Amino acid sequence: MKKIKITQIKSGIDRSERQKLTLKALGLKKLHATKEVLATPQILGMVRKVDHLVKVEELA
Repeated sequence: MKKIKITQIKSGIDRSERQKLTLKALGLKKLHATKEVLATPQILGMVRKVDHLVKVEELA
């Protein structure tokens, strides 16, 4: 499986509760926090829901 690096670039403040919980489920707790995860369909779906708050990079 491919790995991706997810970085939170915008705040979760003043977002819906669902988006806040999605950020938490991805393991992003603070602004500019970075997490490396496997690119499973479940993770990619969560990233798609908060794509305006995160930056995604593919890892080799």
